[in-house]
Amino acid sequence: MNETIRLLMERKSVRQFVQEPMPREDVETILNAAVQAPSAGNMTLWTIINVTDPEKKLALSKSCDNQPFIATAPLVLVFCADYRRWFEVFKTLDLGEALRTPGEGDFMLAMTDTIIAAHATVVAADALGYGSCYIGDIIENCDTQREILGLPEYVKPVCMAVYGKPTPFQVERKKPPRFAISDVVHENSYRLQDAPEMIDMISRRQGLEGEALERHLIAFAKRKWNCDFSREMTRSAAQMIREWCEGK
Repeated sequence: MNETIRLLMERKSVRQFVQEPMPREDVETILNAAVQAPSAGNMTLWTIINVTDPEKKLALSKSCDNQPFIATAPLVLVFCADYRRWFEVFKTLDLGEALRTPGEGDFMLAMTDTIIAAHATVVAADALGYGSCYIGDIIENCDTQREILGLPEYVKPVCMAVYGKPTPFQVERKKPPRFAISDVVHENSYRLQDAPEMIDMISRRQGLEGEALERHLIAFAKRKWNCDFSREMTRSAAQMIREWCEGK
């Protein structure tokens, strides 16, 4: 199998790392993978914050749903959607017309650029023998994240990842099963999938049925949907979008 394809197929989240620093050249290779990633109009609508301060790592571990492994990860990167640099340039230009301010579409475009760059670093890290884990909770507690990271207007944290050499247990740990291609790839137009079909998809993926499957679904809904972090993420994301459009 092609090595790149193998990395993509075998990649899994790693939350336990060997406590040793990553060589500087490896970190630079990972960061350069982000710089070389696709970007809308070659604008690079993102900024990466390499968090090396132990106190800031600890603060992020608390603000991101109290996950201690963030504080001890050898490499912690926060990926911010960033239109500030370009907007500052645009304000100096005589366009002969009113300059519009960044809006929702600009935020979505910058966010897409940012996540593409983040995934490039994850693949590069895997290629170098490191593990990684995305931290979706960076979208929560936007006021706290702004204070920790010193973020100005038109700069919002939309992705975060931690990296390091995986422990032996993490190397051997089985990757969670995924859906089949036929479950999630539609041809030419969207195909409606009702609840029974989705439940069947989950049953096949998890190898569960009957009461065991129902217990799994209930526990999952409570853990990932009807939970405090999900409510806070929704509130915080709405605030970030509102602030972006208000220039805050």
